[in-house]
Amino acid sequence: MTSRRDSFQARPQIGRRRRRPIAAAATAAALLPALFSASACGGPADASTSGTDLTVMTWAPAGTGSADRPGMTALASAIGQDANTKGGLNGHRLRVITCNEHNTADGARACAQQAVDAKVVAVIGSYSQWGEAFMPVLERSGIPLIGGYGLSQPEFSSPLSYPVDGGMPALIAGNGRQLVDAGCKSVSLVRPDTPAGDNLLGYLGTALRPAGIKLTDVKAPEQSSDYTPVIRKAIGKDEPGNCITSALAAEPTGNLLDSYRRQNAKNTRIASVIGSVQQSVVDSTGGDSGPLAGAYVTSWYPPESAKIWDGLRSVVRTDTTGGHPIDVADPGVQTTWVAYEVFRTAVQKLAESGRTITPKTLSSLLDSGEGIDVGITPPLNWGTTNMLPSSGSPRLVNTWVTYQVVKNGRMTLQQPGFVDIRWALTGGRPPA
Repeated sequence: MTSRRDSFQARPQIGRRRRRPIAAAATAAALLPALFSASACGGPADASTSGTDLTVMTWAPAGTGSADRPGMTALASAIGQDANTKGGLNGHRLRVITCNEHNTADGARACAQQAVDAKVVAVIGSYSQWGEAFMPVLERSGIPLIGGYGLSQPEFSSPLSYPVDGGMPALIAGNGRQLVDAGCKSVSLVRPDTPAGDNLLGYLGTALRPAGIKLTDVKAPEQSSDYTPVIRKAIGKDEPGNCITSALAAEPTGNLLDSYRRQNAKNTRIASVIGSVQQSVVDSTGGDSGPLAGAYVTSWYPPESAKIWDGLRSVVRTDTTGGHPIDVADPGVQTTWVAYEVFRTAVQKLAESGRTITPKTLSSLLDSGEGIDVGITPPLNWGTTNMLPSSGSPRLVNTWVTYQVVKNGRMTLQQPGFVDIRWALTGGRPPA
């Protein structure tokens, strides 16, 4: 197996932010399927490669409305099939189990218990806001979670969680600095009226405060067909330098933008974060002639058009599992791909060192401080010395984001490379 070469080189600081360049190609990404091994007997913490299958699980809600992420489980199934058609690793097959967590605490707990019962070696690339329900189940059986979406606090605090992105904290803090650079004089945050939404206000405020930008908190229902009162409050006086950023889900953001368009605000600029806005939302709201034309968007990753997603596109094109259509631009799909790439790389490292593949050996490798570079994000490192100095989110190790802008109806990079927003997540000040 050809190993992936390091795709990132350190760059000098530019202005007030540290940046990492984005890899121009990802030929090795297409090789993911050939690197999986197998698991069999014993409890989840003792499963090894002595059997015929290496079992993993991916879960996400389906049939619930705006929270649905069917593309994540569909991609997991496609990765498993593609791996097995190419022989897996050393003749062992990859067994991918998917689970509908129904966007409920009970559903998330049931999926986690199914993972335990199936003796999985890892849960990979899953989506759930119910970390308090599922993480204790995984912890009791020593099963690592690799690359959850980052919706819940336990994903950033559990010693068995290995998030591949910075979740909403990194997105909203990064978006704040993007708006500072854009010249915003005031920012309204439209966010869910939930405890998670309350936390977002603090991250955005930390990013805006050094620039002296006024922040207005605009609470919104998580589901509504008419956000007119919300958007009117967010717009306020519609003065030059007025900016609005949305941290709702994609479907509610589309409804919010419909209300925004009807207000005909001439001086207020729209911004958002990936997940609230993605290419499908840009398309459904009118593309270059819609309200998102020129909008600023903060993301965890480069846009879908980047060559680093060629491996993902290849697997999606050859998917014959008969599942849901897979949107390569969806951040949940992208996170699932990154998570499986991390798993692939970890399996390869364990195999090369002659170690068996178990939940314990996977966790040990990921905790070792040895960086995992999959060529899509900056190298990931969950070693103790790389932990975020935060009592609530120490596992949030990927503090890098990308700045994008909607141009000619497409989400494109506003500037090359990644921006490190670590300082804003720890209550510090921007680098000089």
